[in-house]
Amino acid sequence: MKCLVTGADGFVGRSLTVELLRRGLKVRSATRAARPASQDLEQAVVGAIDDVTRWGSILSDVDVVIHLAARVHVMNDVAADPLAAFRLVNTQGTLNLAHQAAAAGVKRFLFVSSIKVNGEVTPSAHPFTEVDPPNPQEPYGISKHEAEQGLRAIAAQTGLEVAIIRPPLIYGPGVKANFGFLLHAVERGWPLPLGAVHNQRSLVGLDNLVDFIVTCTTHPHAANQTFLVSDGRDISTTALVRGLAQAAGVPARLLSIPVWALNAGGSLLGQRAAVQRLCGNLQVDISKARQLLGWVPPVSVDDSLRRAVGSA
Repeated sequence: MKCLVTGADGFVGRSLTVELLRRGLKVRSATRAARPASQDLEQAVVGAIDDVTRWGSILSDVDVVIHLAARVHVMNDVAADPLAAFRLVNTQGTLNLAHQAAAAGVKRFLFVSSIKVNGEVTPSAHPFTEVDPPNPQEPYGISKHEAEQGLRAIAAQTGLEVAIIRPPLIYGPGVKANFGFLLHAVERGWPLPLGAVHNQRSLVGLDNLVDFIVTCTTHPHAANQTFLVSDGRDISTTALVRGLAQAAGVPARLLSIPVWALNAGGSLLGQRAAVQRLCGNLQVDISKARQLLGWVPPVSVDDSLRRAVGSA
């Protein structure tokens, strides 16, 4: 079996290509620019991915496309029209690739979407499931939702098998963005006002996500299904800081500021959404992945945190 991995030089893609090769699959990586790689890895430089990208021979002899490449969610987007910018890459670019994949005889198209398709928060003890009505709130989630809808239509028209994965926040060795900043703050002993946050959030470690992607690549029951994925154990922001500190071998410097005060401060500073991500609930139910695919997260939360910290 040969897999084409888009976004192969990204945070998830680098680990995924290594694991696919380790399990004996053939891999062709699609990247924006050439990079050093092992002799076992075929490389294809595709450049920008949008509605006019020509994939051509890059799709020859490919059995499964694993589509990771995306315009990612950013906190302070400077695009004149953020939704249009997200749609160009995440929606139109995805569907353009899927149409060409189906025409080239590719059997399966695996799309790594986002839990943001479901929404931004969950009520306490009511995790998201795959059957919940989509409720994307921001341009990134909207563009992913529209891509999902288009992929299902292509599957119905062409017979291309489509598998959709919606991960929550992904962390692991080399993580950047908000999780990377939090890790940086913990390791340097900065006092954090997060000692009274008793929320519940689902996260997914890089190793667990990679394992699940590989499972969906080969498992017959993954065809034409949507899955939520996580570490299988939810954690509060307070517990997360403590877990990172323990993994780093430093004290957790937590200030017990009431959540209402954090929300008020966030509103005053124009950071209400950022505070919501730290203090609100976002839980996912992975029962479908367990029952339909027999999948169990292979790496514990504690081990995933140690791996993330050990790489910093």
